[in-house]
Amino acid sequence: MSDTVSTLPPTLDRLRRLVEHPRTQAIIAGIILLNAVTLGLETSTAAMAAAGDLLHAIDRVILGVFVAELAAKLVVYRLGFFRSGWNIFDFIIVGISLVPAGGNLSVLRALRILRVLRLLSVVPQMRRVVQALLDAIPGMGSIMAVLVLVFYVSAVLATKLFGVEVHPEDPAGNMQEWFGTVGRSMYSLFQVMTLESWSMGIVRPTMEFYPWAWVFFVPFIVLTSFAVLNLFIAIIVNSMQAQHETDAADARRKIQESAHADSLVLARSIEALRGDLADLRRMMEGRGAPDGPPHGPPPEERQP
Repeated sequence: MSDTVSTLPPTLDRLRRLVEHPRTQAIIAGIILLNAVTLGLETSTAAMAAAGDLLHAIDRVILGVFVAELAAKLVVYRLGFFRSGWNIFDFIIVGISLVPAGGNLSVLRALRILRVLRLLSVVPQMRRVVQALLDAIPGMGSIMAVLVLVFYVSAVLATKLFGVEVHPEDPAGNMQEWFGTVGRSMYSLFQVMTLESWSMGIVRPTMEFYPWAWVFFVPFIVLTSFAVLNLFIAIIVNSMQAQHETDAADARRKIQESAHADSLVLARSIEALRGDLADLRRMMEGRGAPDGPPHGPPPEERQP
C-alpha cells in the first residue's frame, strides 16, 4: 500500500491524509459508538414507539458515513485496499448492512450490530490486542491438541469407570446421564474443567457410588484447569508482549526515517546554499576590484 500512496497525485494525497488523520479516526469511533446506542434502542418497544423514525434515519445516515469512508479508502488505495485484513473486515461488515433485509433475509437486519466490531479496526489499542490473539493461534493450536487428547483419554476412562453399567443404587440414572457414553463423559468433564458446580453437581454424587472417584477427578482438574489453561494465558501474554515490542520497534523506525529525511532535506539546503555562495563569489570576481581613492590628500586638506 505504501507504493500506491507514494505515487498519489496531490488531490488524492490530501484525501489520504484526511482519511488517515487521527481526528477523522476519532470521529469514526464516536459514530460507531452512537450507532451501537441507536441499535440498542431499536430493541426497545417504548423507544421505537417514541422515536422509531428518528432512529431509522440516524441509522441510515451512519451507514452512509461508513460507505463514504470505505469509498474514500478505495479511491485512495485502489487494489491496495484489499491488502489489509482490517480493510477487508470493515468492507464485509458494511457490506452486510447494505444487503436488503426483507423476507427470508430479515435476520441480516440483526447483523447490523456487527458494525460495532469496527472499533476493533479503528481503535489502535484494540487492534493490537486482536493482532496479539491472532499471533497466538499457532501456539494455542498445539495446546488445544494436547487438551483434546487429555479430554479424550479421560472421557474413555470415565465412561469405563462410572458409566458402563447401571449402578443399582442410582435410581435417577445420573451415572448413565453423565458418563454413559464418551460424548456425555466429555461434556461432563468439560463442566468439571470449568469448575461450574463440579463438586456438588458431579463429583460428590459420583463419590456416593464410587468413593475413590476423587482419585480420578482431582488430577484431571489440576491438569486441565490449572496447567493447560494457564498455558493459554501465558501464550497470549507472550504474544501481546511481542506485539508491543514490534509496535515500539516500528515507532523507533519511523522516528529514525523521519530524522533521516529531515537530515537529507537539511543537507540539500546546505548544499544549495553553498552553490549560491559560490555563484556569488564568481560574480564578484568577474566584476574585478573597485578603483582606489585618488592620490594626494583630500581637497579640504590642501594648502592654499
